[in-house]
Amino acid sequence: MQKRPRQTDVAKLAGVSPATVSVILNNRLDGNVRISAETRARVLDAVEQLGYVTDPVARSLAGGRNSLLGVFAFDEIFPPQQRNLRYSFLVGIEHEAAKLGYDLLLFTSNNFTSNNFTSNNNADEQRRIYQGNMNRLRMADGAILLGSAGSQEELNRLVADQYPFVFIGRPELSDAPLSYVAADYTTATAQIVHEMLVQGHRRIIYVGMLHNNTSYRERYAGYLMAYRQMGLAQLAVPAQRLSATALTVDMIQRARAEGATAFVLESEEELLVPFFQALDKLKLHAPVDLSLGLLGDSMADWNPPYPLTSFAIPREAMGRRAVHLLFELLQASPAQRASAPQVLQEILPCTHLPGVTIGPPKESPL
Repeated sequence: MQKRPRQTDVAKLAGVSPATVSVILNNRLDGNVRISAETRARVLDAVEQLGYVTDPVARSLAGGRNSLLGVFAFDEIFPPQQRNLRYSFLVGIEHEAAKLGYDLLLFTSNNFTSNNFTSNNNADEQRRIYQGNMNRLRMADGAILLGSAGSQEELNRLVADQYPFVFIGRPELSDAPLSYVAADYTTATAQIVHEMLVQGHRRIIYVGMLHNNTSYRERYAGYLMAYRQMGLAQLAVPAQRLSATALTVDMIQRARAEGATAFVLESEEELLVPFFQALDKLKLHAPVDLSLGLLGDSMADWNPPYPLTSFAIPREAMGRRAVHLLFELLQASPAQRASAPQVLQEILPCTHLPGVTIGPPKESPL
């Protein structure tokens, strides 16, 4: 079998030192390194003649570039029990990476933080970036991170290690500012609530899950902003943050008895299914009996009985922009990253979907 060519073979054919070959192949031409265009051309010609291919792992450990971008999620990227929320992110990531000449490396091993690991279905499990003192992501030049969870300690270590990465979505935990691409949930929510207020609704109920994450806080901020912009801040009501089992016929009847004529709901399937089941039992229909707004585009295996007024999250664009921002971060040399670390952040607009579920309130909600 023909032996795989090594850097020493390239150096011998080009008439240069192995160190010179390493500098050229790893693009480490900053600082005091001076290599002529003729020498560089001779080395690249030798690479082509020999069919030399760099070992991406060895190259990354040596501090070089290997044209690989990592994709890492703190939980499962492709959960089997539900339609995938992240598919469109990955479409955008793939297209932009290909456009910029990068390959993708997907990190999937279950190196979980849970101390009680029994199966891949434990909701408390989170994948770890570090194995001991080793950053698994180092095999790639930089990485796109997915998932709102994660370890504050690990994120702080990534920053301290000056490893380039970009979050999709606003990161929940970090002591330092991080690069990210996020969706503008606040403005999109405010637009739906504003439309309801213009139609004459005054008591609009915000229905959300029990979590207190960034996306909830941004959506509820949009709810409050719409009331303020209409000069009706005193009429806004606290969010109804419920478990799925608490979203019942009684809850809806009680809200309507207190004057509610409209509801805005977060887009989780756990909320939507019981809410519409309760509406069906009460024989209530939007927008005739009440108005409805969905704060996102549900990816649930469930179809609403009519087109909901909602907004679309720009997932594919977020994936593309995350890769683009990571590419910008990678243009800085290690010395530049150490002296003046860059933080790039973008917020992309959501697309309003008019639907048919907002209309004027009835004279009486009952």
